[in-house]
Amino acid sequence: MTDLAEAAPARAGAAPGRTLTRPAGLRSRRRKEALWFYLFASPWIIGFLVFLLGPMVTSIYLSLTDWDSFTTPNFVGLDNYRQLLTEDPVFWTALKNTIYYSAVSVPLGLLLGLWLANLLNKQVRARKLFRTLIYLPTLVPLVAAAMVFKMVLMPSGALNDLLGVFGIPGPTWLLDPTWVKPSLILLSVWGVGSATVLLLAAMKGIPKELYEAAEVDGASSMRQFWSITVPQLTPIIFFNLVMGIIGAFQVFSQVYVLTRGATQAPEDASVMMVPFLFDQAFSFYHMGYASAISWLLFLVILGFTLIAFRTARKWVFYETEVK
Repeated sequence: MTDLAEAAPARAGAAPGRTLTRPAGLRSRRRKEALWFYLFASPWIIGFLVFLLGPMVTSIYLSLTDWDSFTTPNFVGLDNYRQLLTEDPVFWTALKNTIYYSAVSVPLGLLLGLWLANLLNKQVRARKLFRTLIYLPTLVPLVAAAMVFKMVLMPSGALNDLLGVFGIPGPTWLLDPTWVKPSLILLSVWGVGSATVLLLAAMKGIPKELYEAAEVDGASSMRQFWSITVPQLTPIIFFNLVMGIIGAFQVFSQVYVLTRGATQAPEDASVMMVPFLFDQAFSFYHMGYASAISWLLFLVILGFTLIAFRTARKWVFYETEVK
């Protein structure tokens, strides 16, 4: 029995008769490293707890109350959600308009960004100048861009003047329920430069050997684009898709500047979810109701994002992935 007891530490990798202990100097160094880590990470941790997690938890509680931002919140349970889903037609109009805006602007932005990136990737003169011009709109503040578009889209604005040159009567873009959503989509597509830059950078990383091998096999330029370029770009396209969905459902500034949100939208044609939320919270002081809208919007965005991730398995290609 004594021999077995002495042999046990040896089998565990330790010398006979000795106990595995961590040196005091090593423990002290580990504690100092942990302390410095939390010290440098503390601004982010505090910011996350105070400005993100705290307001999120608070908004969950407020969505279950009737609160006007001044008096004590009155707990009403799920009444806000019930009223939104069964009694408020403006909510469903705003949701329908937002889904329409997202369903058109996001694919259109993806296609236009891919087309522009493919053009800018070619060896043409003044290529750097064109790249700068494509990316420049993303540097302009969104409110300033919306103000410019508002002047362009006025009944006597530059766009209608241009259409008049060709004998086409221009519509009242921002006052016509038929044209107000296309006007907003036009503004969203105008800022497609950031997606174009990402796609262009990804194109630069595609191995040239793939194109050389395709040329040897007699593949045309169009075949090379669809069989080599697009599959190699699918991770960036997927990233742009997800970010586009999130951004489109949260559209606010351009809607509020161009149509003054839900309060002055022509026949509720441009009422979107976030402007509707903003009006409920800061125009009518229905803060509990607005909190319920925000969580329903969160669930809608989460649902569409999960659908994108589920379908990505069928069309997104990663070089290091083995299927």
